[in-house]
Amino acid sequence: MDKQQEFVLRTLEERDIRFVRLWFTDVLGVLKSVEIAPAELEGALAEGIGFDGSAIEGFARLHEADMLARPDPSTFQVLPWREDGPMSARMFCDVVTPDGRPAVADSRWVLRRTLAAAADAGFTFYTHPEIEFFLLKEPPRRGQPTPPPVDDAGYFDVSANDVSHDFRQQAIGMLERLGISVEFSHHEVAPGQQEIDLRYADALTIADNVMTLRQVVKEVALRQGIYATFMPKPFTDHAGSGMHTHMSLFEGDRNAFYDPTDEYRLSKVARAFIAGLLAHAPEITAVTNQWVNSYKRLIGDATVGEGGELIEAPAYACWGHNIRSALVRVPLYKQSKANSARVEFRLPDSACNPYLAFAVILAAGMRGINGGYELPPPLVEDVHSLSESQRRERGIVPLPGSLAQAIEVMESSTLVRQTLGNELFDFFLRNKRAEWSAYRRQVTQFEVNRYLPLL
Repeated sequence: MDKQQEFVLRTLEERDIRFVRLWFTDVLGVLKSVEIAPAELEGALAEGIGFDGSAIEGFARLHEADMLARPDPSTFQVLPWREDGPMSARMFCDVVTPDGRPAVADSRWVLRRTLAAAADAGFTFYTHPEIEFFLLKEPPRRGQPTPPPVDDAGYFDVSANDVSHDFRQQAIGMLERLGISVEFSHHEVAPGQQEIDLRYADALTIADNVMTLRQVVKEVALRQGIYATFMPKPFTDHAGSGMHTHMSLFEGDRNAFYDPTDEYRLSKVARAFIAGLLAHAPEITAVTNQWVNSYKRLIGDATVGEGGELIEAPAYACWGHNIRSALVRVPLYKQSKANSARVEFRLPDSACNPYLAFAVILAAGMRGINGGYELPPPLVEDVHSLSESQRRERGIVPLPGSLAQAIEVMESSTLVRQTLGNELFDFFLRNKRAEWSAYRRQVTQFEVNRYLPLL
């Protein structure tokens, strides 16, 4: 037994923790949990806890159902939201087969494997996500309109009796008690929309932290009698929720993205990484933006909704340093110091599976580095101000405009297949095709309002 395991077992006894929740995600990034008594934890650390993989989205077929959730003791934290009753703790798990092999559908393993490939090339991948979500006055009801947001505030707004401000304070307090560092938080552009930014860390830690943040946000909202949603675009006339992700590669203690002699302080490694993101963005979009609703956020033009907020989600594979509609942005205010140099990838939404999203993003960037991709010149104007022929001349390709288009591009992607593995790749495509098929059958209120009186 190593020191971390000893620390976990000792903490359980000293703090009288009565339940241990073992967390992992299914293929779509939905959090799963099994709860055990402290007496069972030592065995779980050694052998794992068995469960029926066929009941979890994407894990196994009926004839190979047995799976094991093996806790990662480095992720142990006491949960802060049950202070008035028996205390609980949580650990993230790696999912393995009965013979100890990593389960092919374990998202955490997919990211571990991709990070290991980057490590073999000498790189550590760090990320810093800006996680957006909405607070609603009440839970949604099937067949009913989206509940109203908790406020009418906008970007960075503060008001008296500020529900959003109190919410963010409580949520950040819980995150910090769970060992998760928050860089800052604020009200976003749309009514009821919030943003919490996690401090830079290695990508596996951040993926675990994203999953924890989602649960914390839901718990705090429940306590306050409101509802939190990470749905990419719950309102037609307001901006959607993204997960803009800042990222960099380090070689030991040196930021491999930094070059003080470059105009944008970008090294050759950083330029090739960005080129990889631009080249492969269309084929990874189905993973970073995995829901039908995701593409209501990626609307393809910088319009202003009725709420007055600018919609800045990317629709084309381009880059720049001061253009919010760009897919990749170089934040120059961060480029002055070597350790803070990074690029910002603006495609993912906050409802993605963070393990798979970070894996395909890293794979795309590494393909650019390994292939010596050349970075095109940056845009200095808004991409939407260019004509289609001008974009074509510059080699600026559109991102998929629907889940159907994203699936079609992903189908022929060797990069995504190699990153996810054959079985997970095939399952993901089947699942997304079924989602698109179910969506296509629906008659929406838009169609009723538009066509019923006319036809």
